[in-house]
Amino acid sequence: MLMLSRRPGRSGKLALKTAVSVLALAAIANLNVASADGDGTKSVTWEDILNDESTTHDVVSWGMGVRNHRYSTLDKINIENIARMKPAWSFSFGDEKQRGQESQALVHDGVIYITASYSRLFALDAKTGKKLWGYSHRLPDDIRPCCDVVNRGAAIYGDKIFMGTLDAGMVGLDRKTGKVVWSEKFEDHTAGYTMTGAPSIVKDAKTGKVLLIHGSSGDEFGVVGRLYARDPDTGKEIWMRPLVEGHMGRLNGKDSTPTGDTKAPSWPNNKDGKKVEAWHHGGGAPWQTATYDEKTNTIVVGTGNPAPWNTHYRSPGDSLYTSGQAYVEPSTGELVGFFQHTPNDAWDYSGNNPITLFEMEKDGKIVRAGAHADRNGFLFITDLEKLAARDGNISKQAGSAFGIYPMVRDISWATGWDLATGRPNEVAGQRPPKPAEGEAKGKPIKVTPNFLGGTNWMPMSYNQDTKLFYIPTNDWTEDYWTENLTYKKGAAYLGQGFRIHRLFDTHIGALRAMDPATGKIVWEHLEQMPLWAGTLSTKGGWVLTGTSDGYVKAFDAKTGKELWKFQTGSGVVSQPVTWETDGRQYIGIASGYGGAVPLWGGDMADQTKQVSQGGSFWVFEVPQATATTE
Repeated sequence: MLMLSRRPGRSGKLALKTAVSVLALAAIANLNVASADGDGTKSVTWEDILNDESTTHDVVSWGMGVRNHRYSTLDKINIENIARMKPAWSFSFGDEKQRGQESQALVHDGVIYITASYSRLFALDAKTGKKLWGYSHRLPDDIRPCCDVVNRGAAIYGDKIFMGTLDAGMVGLDRKTGKVVWSEKFEDHTAGYTMTGAPSIVKDAKTGKVLLIHGSSGDEFGVVGRLYARDPDTGKEIWMRPLVEGHMGRLNGKDSTPTGDTKAPSWPNNKDGKKVEAWHHGGGAPWQTATYDEKTNTIVVGTGNPAPWNTHYRSPGDSLYTSGQAYVEPSTGELVGFFQHTPNDAWDYSGNNPITLFEMEKDGKIVRAGAHADRNGFLFITDLEKLAARDGNISKQAGSAFGIYPMVRDISWATGWDLATGRPNEVAGQRPPKPAEGEAKGKPIKVTPNFLGGTNWMPMSYNQDTKLFYIPTNDWTEDYWTENLTYKKGAAYLGQGFRIHRLFDTHIGALRAMDPATGKIVWEHLEQMPLWAGTLSTKGGWVLTGTSDGYVKAFDAKTGKELWKFQTGSGVVSQPVTWETDGRQYIGIASGYGGAVPLWGGDMADQTKQVSQGGSFWVFEVPQATATTE
């Protein structure tokens, strides 16, 4: 475990119809005026965010749409001309604050908003890359991020832009000037609380309120993971929902309801009948960005690993509501549904990777589904309607999965899943055994995948034309052993040791195209180093990602053939986006190596020492003469 500081030099752990009445024209004019700021720039509305998936000139949500498809209908850059793509411009984040750059950019009204390491945010002219303003959050020396000083992106609404900070805070900035409008701390950073994920905007269909939704990080320090809704105008908390069973939620500043059963039967008791220490520090942090199901008015978010990793402090029980996908009522923050990816998680598989909402054919009919690529090595395709149903039942394991498929090689902890019960077919002997009497450590065992996962934070994309998911995965393994521990505020709360190893000589990273209807891996592209960047796919027929050795690469979405690559000078561990301006298509992606692999990666960390650090944002285009489709 590494503690990271904001200070450089210390090692460290985003047609009107032609015929229209005068009254209708006046109404439209008034609407346009109402949605524009004094300087003529347009405010971001909920309708802009809700329609982000189908618009091409802006990117105003993390996921390029509330369903998180990361797909664009643009095809001006396509498989016929992408080989001629060149940099249009690049921007350096500057100074000595480098480390991992895992952000996804937002684009609105000719301005790019990109977050950077150490809780920074920049506004750039989309045409030239000129810096319009920059904001650097003042961080204390004693922040405790587990996995580098990254920031994965911002949210935008109205005339403000919002970013989480490493000292467990949230800031709202004026999007035109970068000046702080409000700043709120949500928890104690000295206990290990922090925030690295991008917040999101949701409009509750019941109340009409627009909510700023964000989670917390810190499972490795024994925090209780919490999901929050805030007023985007003031930053004030509206509700808070803990993700450990039996902990109390808040609504409008007062205690509301416990999460699930107040007795928390999925966590053990001591002999005196009181809850074990682990329950008080149970993890489950929802540190990734939520998606939103408009039809059922439901927030969908992944939950983190239970704390500690060592299951002997949490058994028996499933350690609800950790390492799974949670379905939340926006009006009150009540938990209405949950599907657990790794019951009583013993390997830090977590469950945070974003859930992508989509439709597919199943047994001759179209069903609404959620797709989740998990660190435990499996791709989950779940029943969105069942899990979002307000039926009084939260845990919905049985019969709520359409399919659960292996997406990496040689998974050792489970042979597969029983869809009827919704539970894994675990392999005996794959849970690290407790230390023998008088011993400090348990016997090491080898488990695949390792705790960094078959995939990790990096988002997959869903192509609406090919009907495939493009998933950045890794094939690697690990030695685990248990250790004795007692909770201490601000200290690592794992109870487990580990060492990551290669699984194959041929590769570690693998970009895989998967069919959610069958679980078939349609094609794969292998990489020598771990893949730690997300993917983007488009109607132009390509899928794009970044590599740890510094390349941005594009592939044919149907075949996996490499079409183009460009060396950025540092590892690429971020999330690409695409948009159009003045009829031309652009692609934007951040470069700058870091994240969890160099800090925790064992043999992989040794391998990545060859990669230079960096901090920059690159924009690519196909030169004008060849930019259009023939």
